[in-house]
Amino acid sequence: MNNTTQSRASTVLIHSLLFLFPFLLLITNFGVGLCSFAFLITAIVYRRQGWPELVRHLTEIRGVLIAFSSVLLLAVLLALLNGDGRLRDVEKPLRMLAAVTVTLSVLACRPSRKALWWGLIAGAVAGCAFIAYQRWVLEIDRPGGLINSITFGDIMLCMGLMCLAATLDFAGRSALWPSLGALAGLAGSICTGTRGGWVAIALALVLLVRYGHVLHGRWRKVLALLALALVVSTYFIPQTGVRERVDEGVSDVRQYFSGGPTQTKLGIRLELWRSALQLIERHPLTGANDKTVRAELEQLVADGRAHPYVLDTDHFHNDVLQVLVYGGVAGLLAWGSTLVAPFLFFRRQLENGGHLNAPALAGMLLVLSYFSFGLSEVIFWSMLSNIFYAMMVFLLAGLCLNAREQAQ
Repeated sequence: MNNTTQSRASTVLIHSLLFLFPFLLLITNFGVGLCSFAFLITAIVYRRQGWPELVRHLTEIRGVLIAFSSVLLLAVLLALLNGDGRLRDVEKPLRMLAAVTVTLSVLACRPSRKALWWGLIAGAVAGCAFIAYQRWVLEIDRPGGLINSITFGDIMLCMGLMCLAATLDFAGRSALWPSLGALAGLAGSICTGTRGGWVAIALALVLLVRYGHVLHGRWRKVLALLALALVVSTYFIPQTGVRERVDEGVSDVRQYFSGGPTQTKLGIRLELWRSALQLIERHPLTGANDKTVRAELEQLVADGRAHPYVLDTDHFHNDVLQVLVYGGVAGLLAWGSTLVAPFLFFRRQLENGGHLNAPALAGMLLVLSYFSFGLSEVIFWSMLSNIFYAMMVFLLAGLCLNAREQAQ
């Protein structure tokens, strides 16, 4: 195979991966696994071109690599210290750190980032159509695609917000395409009835106001207003169920604190959080293993310090509390760094301006979204949401580094 043919093959391969990764995410069961494996193979094949580039940029992405490495290291240490089979907990952080192969592939093949934007647009539109079909044709009250309604709605919203950042790479009226993806992401999230994502919208608006100068152009500012109008208008449209969900949430909180029935959707969350705080007090530094947490939770129920229904849930519906229960302060510092380090990296890239704006803004919106989702849900619970986050962080980081060199 001559160099020209090899170059064309690598171009087709990397652009296909960038498109298929977000496109297949929510409409297939195999998309994430297939793409993560394909990126690994690509990194191995093009290691001679990619490895020197990765080493050259090591100083810039060092913080991100240290963050993901620290989570893996802590998982291994806890597995060895507990000796109770927690080695299974090593799989997630190992696969998340392995997503650095995405950066290596991007640095080696230097793809156009529009392949990713088109994948996000197509993925958001396909996901919205899928969930709308489940909601209004199959008449499922809380549709969740192939996963669950909360995770599906959160990731849909995250993809929509990144489409909003993608408008920076589309000139003139062509910005309507990523605009369509942004609106599809918002609409798809609303269809699931998920409320936790609303915090992400608020934080995203704060971020866009802070860096509003990058949203140059009338179309992009109109889009931001349309997105806000769409979210607000859903409260007044009965078919969306938003008003019902809001009223239900307010009622649940009032009942919980007034001594009324607590086994409601928000009441269960509040009780889980209260139970988690009691467990954290017992093992503040390194947390406890599964067996210990279960035994102590059962003891809280037996002592009347927690309601029995807390034993029926798989997690504590809050990322910070979940990490503190099982990893303590050490776990919180390690896990928190996987949010803080990428956010700081993307902020530095965004402040450089120029061609860095779109992938850097998308990266900041990704991190903010996951942080906000974790306030009322353990978004890092499923393998799909973990791998999507890690792969997207390393993918956008690679695009930022490429864009910086092109600008120079």
